[in-house]
Amino acid sequence: MLKIEKLNKYFGDNHVLKDISLDIETKKTTVIIGSSGSGKSTLLRCINLLETPNSGVINLDGTELDFSKKIPGNVKKSFTKRTGMVFQSFNLFPHKTALENIIEGPVVVLKKDKKTAIDEAMELLRRVGLEDKRDSYPNQLSGGQQQRIAIARALAMKPEVLLFDEPTSALDPELGAEVLGLIKELSKEDYTIIIVTHNMSFAREVSDEVVFVEKGEILAKGSYDDLTAMHNERITQFLSYLD
Repeated sequence: MLKIEKLNKYFGDNHVLKDISLDIETKKTTVIIGSSGSGKSTLLRCINLLETPNSGVINLDGTELDFSKKIPGNVKKSFTKRTGMVFQSFNLFPHKTALENIIEGPVVVLKKDKKTAIDEAMELLRRVGLEDKRDSYPNQLSGGQQQRIAIARALAMKPEVLLFDEPTSALDPELGAEVLGLIKELSKEDYTIIIVTHNMSFAREVSDEVVFVEKGEILAKGSYDDLTAMHNERITQFLSYLD
């Protein structure tokens, strides 16, 4: 289980995350919703250590990071290997082919044999339906194809936790549907998945738990139906607006 306890994050005087405490169940899909600027993406970036929280604790199956203390670099590095992040803007290396993007992490970070990494990458390319794009560069791919390559790149690291930060926000509805379909498939497998999204129909379909974040705090959590049944004016307004 991924446990987050009293997590705080400041950007200057801006208190972005306020005592966030959350249990993320293993092999379940948790969807984080809330208005823009509520702290959703910052929470994901803190879990992946792209941002360092100012205080609080993150514990992944017994490996604990206490941000009130200095955390050694090797501990951080070991922790981040266990998470995989997919960004809304793809973040592929523009000078590397699809295949090279996928094998970069396994070869450089995990020190995997290159031939093994290539064999596994080709299997992932088949999985995301882009085997024929192995030698294509990002600028030769559509947005939807780039995002599927980004997902394959994250999977290549064999993470325990997959993090998706608004994975379809940069895509038109048709291309976005392809990516959401792939994430839906992954949600049925043995992955612990955390997704930030504004797509409420997708959230309702794929989530085991929905977490509503408002102004850096957790306003409510539960199944999608639980949230709709709360009759909280703010949540009802938000869900109805996006649906």
